[in-house]
Amino acid sequence: MASEDVVGKTSATIANLAEEAKIASEGVKAPSRHALLSICKSLVAGGVAGGVSRTAVAPLERLKILLQVQNPHAIKYNGTIQGLKYIWRTEGFRGLFKGNGTNCARIVPNSAVKFFSYEEASKGILWFYRQQPGNEDAELTPVLRLGAGACAGIIAMSATYPMDLVRGRLTVQTDKSPSQYRGIAHALATVLREEGPRALYKGWLPSVIGVVPYVGLNFAVYESLKDWLIKTKPYGLAEDAELSVTTKLACGAAAGTVGQTVAYPLDVIRRRMQMVGWKHAASVVTADGKSALEYTGMVDAFRKTVRYEGFGALYKGLVPNSVKVVPSIAIAFVSYEVVKDLLGVEMRISD
Repeated sequence: MASEDVVGKTSATIANLAEEAKIASEGVKAPSRHALLSICKSLVAGGVAGGVSRTAVAPLERLKILLQVQNPHAIKYNGTIQGLKYIWRTEGFRGLFKGNGTNCARIVPNSAVKFFSYEEASKGILWFYRQQPGNEDAELTPVLRLGAGACAGIIAMSATYPMDLVRGRLTVQTDKSPSQYRGIAHALATVLREEGPRALYKGWLPSVIGVVPYVGLNFAVYESLKDWLIKTKPYGLAEDAELSVTTKLACGAAAGTVGQTVAYPLDVIRRRMQMVGWKHAASVVTADGKSALEYTGMVDAFRKTVRYEGFGALYKGLVPNSVKVVPSIAIAFVSYEVVKDLLGVEMRISD
């Protein structure tokens, strides 16, 4: 999830790389040195795409998290415009980007692993599918792409989840918080010391569940929509099997909108579970002395959220997330292709 951003989710961030599966289908086996260079280029391209896209929408990302976790007894953020104005008034320009450094430190390896994992999963799934009788000439279908995207999202999210938990807490804390995390290393050490190693994976289960619709649908919708445009060429949007940057942005936007809408409630629950057990938590969570809800697990978090705040609470922060996720994922798609082109990678998504 992911949100993202399964999510969320990207989380968010994300590109569908079925071109590597095309190489596998043709039986091309590159020399090991060449393959290693291609892998490194893919990792660099994925990392740059993730970092650029998240930085571009950092203020909306922070506001989304604040809306998700704020205590219902003391509402400080009432919407997108009011929330951004409140952050500006109380914390200044730097407040809009609080946690962005940590987010970039997390999203760069996350995106890199996600892009590469999808390429490898696509090849593996297509190879296995073609071993079945009657499927010798099969191509990647939306269902197979969904599976490859989900696998990539789960691997990447699990590998960097402790950094996501720390990023969420760093994003929520303000200058008035009773205790301050001084950075990624200090936050990780503090959580380990005060809450134990298992605390680093609070909210992991809803994240894994959310990865399937969020990342999977992002990949499947983007690649399927791209293929349809190339084959049908409606309104002259595709020429000679090439899509313009604007068209690719539109495809990425559509993919992001579908994925984030389906998986968003799981992203809210994940973020709330990450705040459980935080000693001297930020005032937005504790409501300046009022007790914050404690959750024993994912189901309990869903139950209490709906019981005390209503079903709509599962979509808190959806508006800034909708505004954020569309350009974020679209920029990630295009950035990935541009960087791969600059690095001289033989195959691109548009191929």
